[in-house]
Amino acid sequence: MNKYLKVLAVSMILYLPFSAGAWSMIGHRIVGQIAENHLSSKARKAIRAILGNESLAMASNWGDFIKSDPAYDYLYNWHFVNLPAGLNKQGLFDFLEKDTAASVYTKVPVMIAILKDKQSSADQKIFAMRMLVHLVGDLNQPMHTARKEDLGGNKIYVTWFGEKSNLHRVWDDELIDYQRLSYMEYVAAIDHPTAMQLVNWKGNSLKDFVYGSYEVCNKIYETTKPEAKLGYKYNFDYVNTLNDQLLKGGICLANILNDLYK
Repeated sequence: MNKYLKVLAVSMILYLPFSAGAWSMIGHRIVGQIAENHLSSKARKAIRAILGNESLAMASNWGDFIKSDPAYDYLYNWHFVNLPAGLNKQGLFDFLEKDTAASVYTKVPVMIAILKDKQSSADQKIFAMRMLVHLVGDLNQPMHTARKEDLGGNKIYVTWFGEKSNLHRVWDDELIDYQRLSYMEYVAAIDHPTAMQLVNWKGNSLKDFVYGSYEVCNKIYETTKPEAKLGYKYNFDYVNTLNDQLLKGGICLANILNDLYK
């Protein structure tokens, strides 16, 4: 019985979501597939030379899968950036300039640099490509630009359709899963950016995308209180925001890759 209880306790600990969690597998695949839909022919060819037949959608979850290997524990902080409340756009930009800690913001350029470097080995490029796809997805998940004190919403407990959850998990998994779509069905439904969106997002810097997620994050904090009972109304209020962030993540990733291999 003691052995059983130990196994159960470990299982429960492993189940608890931490701030390094990210879009669900479907969410990351949505971002990867949207990016693939918007690649230039040069980028598509260059990525195939690195990943072979592995699509961006399939590569997108490697950054979470590898958490099973202790050798990659150093990647923990790469999936998010802790940001204080109350920053305006310039304040956030100033904060990012000064913050050199390992984060999704500081590591995206590192992955780009590895991919640009002609001296990088094949294995280094595979690692960098997989992580780049994953991290750009993370960057556009609003609760990955959240507050350190509550672990990105992990310590803000809520219920989701009557089941115990937390704010981070709702945005990582439960909103997406509630739509009941495969990732390809989801992409078909939302991959319709307007001409204006494409122009605006093309001109966005990495800081701009962080700020966009941060703005959404602030709204989530303002409207979702601890112990809130979330369900149909929350989905109705936020599904368009969710879809915008997924779409934006895919276009952001495509822009980075197209610029890298132009």
